[in-house]
Formats: sequence, C-alpha cells, structure tokens
Amino acid sequence: MSVFGRGRQSTLPTEGRVPGFDGAIGWVNSRPLPAGALHGKVVLVDFWTFTCINWLRTEPHVRAWSRAYRDDGLVVVGVHTPEFSFEHDLGRVQKATEERGIDYPVAIDNDYAVWQAFDNHYWPALYVADQDGVIRFHHFGEGRYEESERVIQRLLGLERELIAVEGAGVEAEADWNNLHAPETYLGHLRGERKGSLERLQPNMWGLAGEWTTTAENVVLDRAGGSIAFRFHARDVHLVLARNGGEPIPFHVLLDGRAPDRAHGEDVDEDGRGILDDSRLYQLIRQREEIRERTVEITFEEPGAEAYVFTFG
Repeated sequence: MSVFGRGRQSTLPTEGRVPGFDGAIGWVNSRPLPAGALHGKVVLVDFWTFTCINWLRTEPHVRAWSRAYRDDGLVVVGVHTPEFSFEHDLGRVQKATEERGIDYPVAIDNDYAVWQAFDNHYWPALYVADQDGVIRFHHFGEGRYEESERVIQRLLGLERELIAVEGAGVEAEADWNNLHAPETYLGHLRGERKGSLERLQPNMWGLAGEWTTTAENVVLDRAGGSIAFRFHARDVHLVLARNGGEPIPFHVLLDGRAPDRAHGEDVDEDGRGILDDSRLYQLIRQREEIRERTVEITFEEPGAEAYVFTFG
C-alpha cells in the first residue's frame, strides 16, 4: 500500500508509486509513519548507511534541502539500510544522525524490507515523490545536486535561487580530477587486489602480521599488525571496528613517514589515532601535491577489524 493519496503531476515523468515504510523495524527522530501520513507532501527518500563515503558527501545537500524547504511542504525521510554487521546497531545509527545534524525522520531498515520494496540497489539512492505519492525523479550516487533541487522546487511550485552547499571534513566533495583509486573491500566475500606489502602495485593492498580474513573484513589477531594501500587520491578512508575491549591506538605512515599536513580528520600530524568506535576513519587528506603514495596503518593492540578502503 502506498503511504500517499491519489492525484496528478504532469511536469515530470512518472516512475511508479512510493511504497510504504511498514518494513522498518524502528525509527529515529519520528514515530512510525503510517499510511497516509505523507499525503499532500513532496517527499524525498534517501537510502543511506553511515559508513558510506558516497552518502557522507551527499548528506550536506540533503540536510540543507530538508531545512530550506520543510516549511514549503517537503518531507525528507532517510532510510538506513546497513551494509556491514555492526551497522545494524540502533545506537550507532542514532549517534550518526546526531553527529551529522540529521533532524528528519529515519527509518531503520535492518531487514532490507524497505530497500526491497523500492527495488533499490545503491547507497546513496534518492527518490523524490509528488504530493500524490508518485515518484517523479531518482538519482543513485553522488552529483546532480542542482537538478535534484530544481525537481524539489518544481514539485513544490517554487522558483528561487538554489542553496549554496559546501561540505566540510569527511563530507567535502571529492577531488575527482585526482581520484584514481577504487573502493576496495577486504573480506573474502568481495575482497580484491590484495598483494605483497613489500611490493605493492598501484591500487593494491597488503597485510603484515597475524590476521584472520572473514567474509566482510580482516581481523588483527596479534598486536603490531599493519595494513597498507598504494593509492592516488587526495583522501584515504578506512572503515574500522573493534572486537570489544578498550580503544585501540594506531599509527599512520605516508610513504614511511608521519603524514604531517597530509593527516586526515582522525589522525594528528604525527599519524596517531584511536580506534574507539565502529565507523569510517579519514586517515589522509593531502593539502599539497597529490601523487601516487603508500599509506600504512599499524595497530598497537589486537582486535582491530578493517572492512573497506575508500578515497576522495
């Protein structure tokens, strides 16, 4: 059943009706949205998961649209569909919404019921529906922000200057001209491009020390183990978790040295960082010449779990 009423909007293509959110196991920032609750509203549905760098870079735009157009009749509904096991934890999702300043409703889709109802396949994925619950626009991934906002305005019957949005920190737009390193998973289910730590080729990664490889990650069994990647990009991110216990100190080297001014948000100039939660960590942000380099992360205690490298 659709959560919307019936009607017509002829200025944009029609892409079917928006399903309900009945499959959500919980909600953040809202009570459950029943059938009919969104009738008469323009609705933007945003599928996300909190460790996804592509979603993180789109969120400043979605957040800005929600705040700018809510009084005009726009409702943003986030759908958090987890990619990794630890992303099923409601407390972590709540923390992510607080850290990102998300104040719109978020459906918790741990069972992929809403994802499947939309026949969705991507993070992030954006669907915009008119006041009668008909999807008039969709976009997968990053970009097309101006077009997306124009669709929102058209459905709301508005014509005004577009919002200026500039993400900061991990939410900053990627340096696409210098981004030559691919998203790389480390577990055996989707892992690829693993090589020798001593002779890493571009876009390859390797391990030193005692590690166990599982379906979705690699887990450090003994203190002092390292993971390295040969990359060409401005930013380096790594999704990390810890297997219980105390926070795990780690140290980042860039071409064998402390990163200095090239350190990311989650390490200092000497390359020191703390694995204190399960999330995406920004290890490197190059502020000068961007070239092919090697990043190496060494963990001082066992239990570190590494999932995926992403770049920006």
